[in-house]
Amino acid sequence: MAEISISNTEWDRLKLKLKRKYNHLSEEDLSYQQGQEEELITRLMQRLKRKREYVVFTLEKGLQFLETNRL
Repeated sequence: MAEISISNTEWDRLKLKLKRKYNHLSEEDLSYQQGQEEELITRLMQRLKRKREYVVFTLEKGLQFLETNRL
């Protein structure tokens, strides 16, 4: 089970932040439905070539500062 939980509303905002920081990610890479956090993390790990801890940390940080541009 994934360490984080992302609602569809939060994802809309977080997705924009991820696209800005990692402009090589495609719409397919960033496809997400609520409850599919594990699939999202795995996909981002592969595309970003980063460890799970980094991906989870980045997503958590983005959620923490959802109203700002900070990621």
